Amino acid sequence: MTRPVSGGMSAAPLLEVCGLTVCFDTDEGPVPAVRDVSFSVGRGSVLGIVGESGCGKSVSCHALLRLLPGNARVSGEARFNGRDLLRLGGRELDALRGAQIAMIFQDPAASLNPVHAIGGQIAETLRLHRGM
Repeated sequence: MTRPVSGGMSAAPLLEVCGLTVCFDTDEGPVPAVRDVSFSVGRGSVLGIVGESGCGKSVSCHALLRLLPGNARVSGEARFNGRDLLRLGGRELDALRGAQIAMIFQDPAASLNPVHAIGGQIAETLRLHRGM
């Protein structure tokens, strides 16, 4: 999937997801959560993902950043700048997360640890990815 840019040329999407499928293994058997989701986002574009509660929006985004629990099975492709997020090594993925790709969680207040100062938690990303 490509989109035209000025001058008649086409550019590869910044993010291209093809056939994303997520299934959770449980004691009762596999539970499908996301089935064959595909979309692309061009550079400088915005994509809003909307749907009813429980339809797989958060699971899809967590899958792209590989933030799902160990019982999740993920298949498909998720190319960010041409690199498949679902197949990157741990260090490569750590270098991308927070520096080039991130997500805003539905309940960001729950993502903060009340035991630690907020400033330190916010600065952590800058220290890890920007060397500040």
